[in-house]
Amino acid sequence: MRIQFKYDLGSQNTFRLKVSCECFVEYDTLKELEGLNFDALPKPILHIGEGSNLLFRGDFPGTVLHSNIEYIKYVDIGLDEVPVMLGSGVTFDSFVAEACRHGLWGAENLSMIPGEVGAAAVQNIGAYGVEVADIISGVVCYDLKERKKVKFSRQECRYGYRSSIFKQPEFKGRYIVTSVLFRLSRKPAPNLGYKGLEEALGGVVPTTPTQVREAVIALRDSKLPDPCKIGSAGSFFKNPVVSAEQFARISPDASAPHYRLPDGTVKVPAAWMIDSCGLKGRSVGGARVWEKQPLVIVNSDGRATAEDILSLEKQIIDSVWERFGVTLEPEVEHI
Repeated sequence: MRIQFKYDLGSQNTFRLKVSCECFVEYDTLKELEGLNFDALPKPILHIGEGSNLLFRGDFPGTVLHSNIEYIKYVDIGLDEVPVMLGSGVTFDSFVAEACRHGLWGAENLSMIPGEVGAAAVQNIGAYGVEVADIISGVVCYDLKERKKVKFSRQECRYGYRSSIFKQPEFKGRYIVTSVLFRLSRKPAPNLGYKGLEEALGGVVPTTPTQVREAVIALRDSKLPDPCKIGSAGSFFKNPVVSAEQFARISPDASAPHYRLPDGTVKVPAAWMIDSCGLKGRSVGGARVWEKQPLVIVNSDGRATAEDILSLEKQIIDSVWERFGVTLEPEVEHI
């Protein structure tokens, strides 16, 4: 376990903002986490993964925790379903890549999403018609209030669109995810409901999860900035869900891209709304709306400040509200 004070968080946030924390703690096992003297640590306490969904508004005055629990255990019982237990510090895409190499289905649509397994289970990451909740069986956490290990079933996690019990105000910050149980399948089950993915496959029906993974990677590479070159936090806003009546006002001829949900509401791509407002390429200081995917805000020159990003965020929210009467909600967590 490593404990450092006055720690530079530049490499712990994918926006690459120049921020620091009072104390940084990285642990390798659940036992190390349990042995921490939390009462003596600077407050507040924040647990992060790769920092790929965070916007630090400034230096953090407390303690930042990070998991380095990185095991992958397969529970192969010879059936179609294959349970896989992962430590929370495993890079999520390395898990997806390994699952695809083993011919296991379920995670392939989530290829190349940045971040770690623990954060994925908290955020309920999703892409191309799949959410991580679709393949989670259970989550193991350390309860900071009761100071003990606890387990949650998938149902108890209360998963929703980019949400879970771990993000609810009454539980936020209480539970630290230490491992996640996934259920994958040997049985081919390609999810090609996302139109762009079907097109990327060129009409070919995939017979391996690797084929889907490669198509997803090609799609992401064509739209999203290279995280090794340009700082960002991925999709900055959630796709708004509106009533059928509100959607009729947004798009009277229903020509706008949309997805009708079982309860009668309609999900509208935030990227389309932002683009319709003419905001592609809009910049404030070093922050810019990415030209190929307006759902993404980038640190274009590596010198953007939190104030630049927040100002650009407000411009986007105000513009979409003025044109469509819809308030966009950030997906990126503001710290």
